[in-house]
Amino acid sequence: MHSSKLTTKIIFAFWLPLAVTWLMMSLEGPFLSALIARLDEPKYNLAAYGVAFAFALIIEAPVIMIMSASTALVKDKLSFSKLKNFTYTLNFILTVSMLLLILPPIFYFITEDLIGLPHEVSFLTHLAIIILIPWPAAIGYRRFYQGILIRNNMTRRVAYGTVIRLITMTVTAIILFSFVNVPGVVVGASALSVAVIAEALASKFMSLKILKKIKDISEPINNKLTYKKICIFYYPLALTSLITLGVQPFVTFFVGQSRMAIESLAVLPVITSFVFIFRALGLSYQEVVIAQIGEDRGGYIPLRNFAIILGSISTIILFVISFTHLSDIWFNDVSGLSKTLTDFAKLPLMIMAVFPALTVLISFQRAALVNIKKTKPITLGTASEFIIIIISMFLAVKLFSIVGAVAAAVSFVLGRLSANIYLTPYFLKAVKK
Repeated sequence: MHSSKLTTKIIFAFWLPLAVTWLMMSLEGPFLSALIARLDEPKYNLAAYGVAFAFALIIEAPVIMIMSASTALVKDKLSFSKLKNFTYTLNFILTVSMLLLILPPIFYFITEDLIGLPHEVSFLTHLAIIILIPWPAAIGYRRFYQGILIRNNMTRRVAYGTVIRLITMTVTAIILFSFVNVPGVVVGASALSVAVIAEALASKFMSLKILKKIKDISEPINNKLTYKKICIFYYPLALTSLITLGVQPFVTFFVGQSRMAIESLAVLPVITSFVFIFRALGLSYQEVVIAQIGEDRGGYIPLRNFAIILGSISTIILFVISFTHLSDIWFNDVSGLSKTLTDFAKLPLMIMAVFPALTVLISFQRAALVNIKKTKPITLGTASEFIIIIISMFLAVKLFSIVGAVAAAVSFVLGRLSANIYLTPYFLKAVKK
């Protein structure tokens, strides 16, 4: 379908499997947090789970955008081979990084001396990181093949892979929760690690037929892709992810220095994983825009209209939950937080209720720039977000002595707003026909 003939129905049909994929992934955090909250020492284990996940995210950051790169670049045998080798090299480097991180002198220096975590939390975090060693490489592997599926209009297969991931995670977590006496953070980390490996293998298997067709296209389509071109295109995207996810350890550091630090570390993964359910709808939209906007940007208007609807609905729903008794139901009854921690989590959630709309906007902005292969502004926009978050956390914690979870919520919103504002002129130029 030509981009100028896009309709809301066509966009919805293309986006829905990707949205379901992201939504299923977004359920992992609340589900695992709920299990951890029902095991021994929930406060320490929830805090350790949040810190371990933050470390895993920053190490996987360089491969996060491989799906966007694969969607945009893999068109023939040569481009497939070049980007595959590039992805596998990144996976190897990240696995070595994980192995270095788990060395006790390095790990405990970072978590206890730099961040200031209590030893109980630091020890549990170390166990989780060891279990998550395969995580970054598995993420890079699956996102490479998922991008190929998306480019070839096979978004349902991406969703099928995530179903496999969710089932594997659930079964693993329930078995460990019910029959094995291990700390809650071990349950969470083990379930994540096993599940992402299963999804990676499933993604490769489901792309085998399309890979055969791609490999039959021996003549390069458009320009011949080289490693130099891949690096020029991809390094701003990788840097963007690194900056985005790299902010988590800094936030963790400031939260660890804040008022009510342990309570804040305990509720933050619960809050952010819940908000992520609504952010997922916007995050899933990035590949839709990359694939559908067209070389002539003919799909801009229908994609813009769909984005407005998507951002409005997801934000309104989160606002309703945040400012009503529904938040008690989620935090206390579903997530298993105590009454004290439930009350503690409410204000940060209210502050972050605007995040779904900001996520839809930045996904649209980034996708439009990826489409015209102008990725540098994406990095600079994310750098502005990073700087604003760090400055806000410093001022909130050190100067105003604000509770850590509240400081983090305010900083996240201010940081994202700064990135949206920075990207706006570049975005408007990118969508001009």
